[in-house]
Amino acid sequence: MKKISILGCGWLGFPLAESLLKEGFSVNGSTTSIDKLSVIEKSRIQAYLISLSDHGTEGDIFSFLENSEILIIDIPPKLRGIEKENFVAKIEILIPFIEESSVKKVLFISSTSVYPDDDDNTNSIITEDTKPQPDYESGRQLLAAELLLQNNKKFKTTVLRFGGLIGNDRHPIFYLAGRKGISNPTAPINLIHKKDCISIILKIIEKDCWDEVFNAVAPYHPKREDYYTQKAVELNLAFPEFNFSTSGGKVIDSGKLEKMVGYEFQEKRL
Repeated sequence: MKKISILGCGWLGFPLAESLLKEGFSVNGSTTSIDKLSVIEKSRIQAYLISLSDHGTEGDIFSFLENSEILIIDIPPKLRGIEKENFVAKIEILIPFIEESSVKKVLFISSTSVYPDDDDNTNSIITEDTKPQPDYESGRQLLAAELLLQNNKKFKTTVLRFGGLIGNDRHPIFYLAGRKGISNPTAPINLIHKKDCISIILKIIEKDCWDEVFNAVAPYHPKREDYYTQKAVELNLAFPEFNFSTSGGKVIDSGKLEKMVGYEFQEKRL
């Protein structure tokens, strides 16, 4: 039985771990919350309390990685609020532990925020060949972390760049409803459902696709104004109001994922 370790059993990592169990894998999962340990363990996932910071690690990371062939890193940068972190430093600290472990393959969950938005309203098509030039600090730190992992020759790294994550319990309209002055009304949406996120990861592991970079966004790109207004109607929420003096966006293309991995998106209309 192949063992997989998931660093970050949160909104995506926990249901992913459950799906991997159903596929016959043995799964180690980490959390930073003591309260969540019992929840993870009830699902037959071997739970570990592990915390990374830019100063070091807390928890038994050696046991967490022991006998695992694959490590999935799903810990997004925390750059909002007062307690901002150095995400790149956390990955730098993590890498020696990976090198000393049995892990041979790393799947790093990144974001399409590593690509810039157009500022001329052309909404250009973005592929994996497009040069990443992040507009924001979170994207800059994710890109730096990607490169650290990809340049390490002691294990193979595949980078998975997700668009905006949505699910039955998570959608941007809940934040945007009733807000005014929302930017970029003509920009296309680039979203992906949690169901597809999990299925894509399973497919990458099944197809043994390593040392690759994949964009992962549903092939559905209506304008932000049209999409979020319609969502507000569907959910009986207050309409968002947009600022038409701003523009700039991008269309993320996931054609490489569809062709190389043979993936067909399940949630296309979002």
